[in-house]
Parts: sequence; structure tokens; C-alpha cells
Amino acid sequence: MILIDQELRAKFPGLNVLVGHINGVNVEKKKPELEEFKKELIKTVKEKYSLETLKDIPVLRAYRDFFWRVGIDPTKIRPAAEALIRRILRGNPIPKINSLVDAYNLASITSEISIAALDLDKVKGNLFMRLANEGENFLGIGMKSPLVLKGNEIVISDDEKLVAVYPYRDADNTKIIMGTKNVLFLLCGVPGIDEKTLEKAGKITIDYVTRFCGGTGKLVV
Repeated sequence: MILIDQELRAKFPGLNVLVGHINGVNVEKKKPELEEFKKELIKTVKEKYSLETLKDIPVLRAYRDFFWRVGIDPTKIRPAAEALIRRILRGNPIPKINSLVDAYNLASITSEISIAALDLDKVKGNLFMRLANEGENFLGIGMKSPLVLKGNEIVISDDEKLVAVYPYRDADNTKIIMGTKNVLFLLCGVPGIDEKTLEKAGKITIDYVTRFCGGTGKLVV
């Protein structure tokens, strides 16, 4: 589970995060079966959504509203699921990272929920959600140099380090790589998204990841 600071709970009633574990995965560079599944999902997305109405879908709207409240412009930094769906609708390819990251990205598209994934063996102790301390450094995946946080960001840390800026960027130090064997998932909730929606997203994530990467998974509720 994840401990949420009481100040955040008071400021953002309904803020919730669901945690899942998948142990014993096999991460590969690419997986032909996954690519075939991706093609079918892309067809479904194009039938289900349109660029004109995407922002008004309730779950995606909840993320956008939350982004504005924490000082993030969601027209520049998109919520994760919305960004992936937009890529499909514009005819752009979904990023290919590795089989596990690709699988949970598909789960994010299907569920509309932002999902963070951490290498469980690199997480030390408990996870905490809190406001950043002014001057803290955060190196996200793909960043060349760390961000110096202002103190108004919402972050997730373990007992030693920051592992995410919530709910849109994971840290480089716990990212999923080819040698990852055990994974911790965060189903990122915000006010306006209920726990049943997060649980459904968690089940989809476990289904997709174990289907293409093996392992056994469970939600921590």
C-alpha cells in the first residue's frame, strides 16, 4: 500500500492510489503476440474515441482538472492515457519500450487510467505520497538532467528517494528494464475517479502483463 500525507488528503478529497504487484515476469525487447494484440486495440480506440470529444470523457476530464489544480497545464503535459489515445487517433505509433512497459501502456489505454510501474526490487521500504520539498532533485525517465522541484509538486518517495512526480512521471532509478523480475504498479487515482474504476484498471493491467510477460499478480487492497 501507499501512505498519503494527511495534508494532501485534506486538500484533495478523493485522492486515492491502488497498488498491485506482479512477480516473476520475463521482460523482452519485443513480443510478436503483443504487437498483434496492439493492432486490435488500435482499431478499437479509433472506433471508440474522437479527438474532438476526448477531453470530455469523465475519467480523462478528472485527470485534466487535477492537473490544473496542481499547476500542470494538461494541454502541454497530457495525462498518460489521454496522451496514448491521442497518438493513436492522430495516426502516430505507440512508443515501443519493452514487452512489459508496452503491455501496461495498453492497459492504460483500455482503462483510461494513468499507471506507474516500478521495479519492486529497487524500491526501499514504504511508499509515501506527499508534497515535494523545495530544492529536491528528481530525475525522470528520459531526462538528461534532474529537475529541481519547487515544493508545490506532488511526489511519491520510498524510504530513500523519489520514485515519481504524481501522476505523470516515473523516476529513472526504478524504471522497468530487461532484467526486471518483480513489478509494483500504481493505479493513479485523482478526485472524481472511484476505487472500483481503479480496481478494474488493476485487473486489466495484471491480465495484460501476465499474458505477455508471465508472472503472477495481485492487487493490494
